[in-house]
Amino acid sequence: MALHAKPIDHLIEALSKLPGIGKKTASRLAFYILRSNLSEAQELARAILDVKEKIHLCSTCFNLTDEDPCWICRDGRRTQEVLCVVEGPNDLIAIEHTGTYNGRYHVLHGTISPLEGIGPEVLKIKELMERLQRERIKEVILATNPTVEGGATTLYITELVKPLGIKVTRIAYGVPMGGEIEYSDGMTLSKALEGRREI
Repeated sequence: MALHAKPIDHLIEALSKLPGIGKKTASRLAFYILRSNLSEAQELARAILDVKEKIHLCSTCFNLTDEDPCWICRDGRRTQEVLCVVEGPNDLIAIEHTGTYNGRYHVLHGTISPLEGIGPEVLKIKELMERLQRERIKEVILATNPTVEGGATTLYITELVKPLGIKVTRIAYGVPMGGEIEYSDGMTLSKALEGRREI
């Protein structure tokens, strides 16, 4: 026996397919949408369709964009010689939010993961190498996550880039601001020690 009218059940089912959204949250969202006025619901539907229809990959860095090239690649004030390689668009946004990096990016769209059947050919590594041949890059910053897959991807790219005579660096990992050493795991502490700088 259905508890709701079919359109409500359909909306709850559709919302519960989103990552991190369980049935209860999906139900709350569905009833919020139901209580909102028609123009708000239409605006939400238009926003969803807009991202599906208008967003594509930048032909240079492979970031998500509605213009090609994206605004970062078009910005002539950014340092042209430094390229930060990230796993995904969210990582790029996180680095941009720091306000400390003024170079350009290359988005891989994942990491090498043999267990999941993801090899280097699935990622934007070939395009990265073509970029390095075409552009005057002096340093490649590898900003992959501190996971086994991120480490494997970093190692793979390093072996490809080093022979080109381009400096390869990796972002340091360590104890987060506000974190306590006492509660940090051994891997985090060892990375923090390895990434230490002279003061």
